[in-house]
Amino acid sequence: MLTPVPPLILASASPRRDQLLREMGLRFTIVCPDGVEEVQTGAAPEILAIQNAQRKARAVAGQHPGALVLGADTIVVLDGEALGKPRDLPEAVRMLGRLAGRPHQVMTGLCLIHQHRELAFHDTTRVWMKPLTPAEIKKYFERVNPLDKAGAYAAQELGDTIIERVDGSFSNVMGLPVERLRAALLQFGWPR
Repeated sequence: MLTPVPPLILASASPRRDQLLREMGLRFTIVCPDGVEEVQTGAAPEILAIQNAQRKARAVAGQHPGALVLGADTIVVLDGEALGKPRDLPEAVRMLGRLAGRPHQVMTGLCLIHQHRELAFHDTTRVWMKPLTPAEIKKYFERVNPLDKAGAYAAQELGDTIIERVDGSFSNVMGLPVERLRAALLQFGWPR
């Protein structure tokens, strides 16, 4: 007899993660982790991304002990510096201006928790931005809200206007490396 598959919970309010899980054909619910702060300094960026994902997953798993909980955090890294979500439009303009014409890394930390088992890892994608003038940045921000996005941009929202090329998982740049996630879910017997 097969063990019942636990319900999957996404510990994130990200519409992009919601969309990617739906595109994977997964059934899940969303529970936003309350009071969890994303840390952007104090460790290597990949460690920060994993630790932030763990904080989110653990906060929700404590309230839903029978579920398989997925936490995720995406950080944009330029010259070893983690760029989180901009606080306001002027900071977003500065961020995208710094990224323009240069390569950077996008790192997503993931954490899966079911009962006493926890699996945490990260995926990294290299992204090359097109050179952008201040006018092009302004035009992009007129069409895309940068304030809820690490690095102040979204690859899936008019990304072709600002991104030159992507080396690695495109879905990772969106906030969830679906290829790695699918393999990790299998380790928990999910989905069946």
